[in-house]
Amino acid sequence: MIALSEKYALEVGSPTPITSERQHEHYLSILDKLASKDNPTSEEEKYAEVLMTLIDAYEEEHHSIPDASPVEILRALMDANGLRQKDLVPIFGSESIVSEVLHKKRELNKTHIEKLSKRFRISPAAFF
Repeated sequence: MIALSEKYALEVGSPTPITSERQHEHYLSILDKLASKDNPTSEEEKYAEVLMTLIDAYEEEHHSIPDASPVEILRALMDANGLRQKDLVPIFGSESIVSEVLHKKRELNKTHIEKLSKRFRISPAAFF
């Protein structure tokens, strides 16, 4: 059993898989308190790891964000940078190709992905 200060103790003796939003919030609160400690003990660090694992599992199941398609990522990058279709012509070669990509009539190719990753300074993996 991990020895912890009373203020970090859960309502139950050991952390269990999260089954409710209330329990999720409670675990987050305790994890936040542990994370704000200047010199946590090794027991507290182990306890925090267990809580993070349980929180991650719950969030993956209940709060997951679906993967975005390459076109959705491109549109988000365009919006974030205030770009329009014509601004991407140097990358794609013509405005019609940009339009076809944005309307999912044409796939991004390797050259497009390389140029886009350089232009936006992101990993090419974002487009896969």
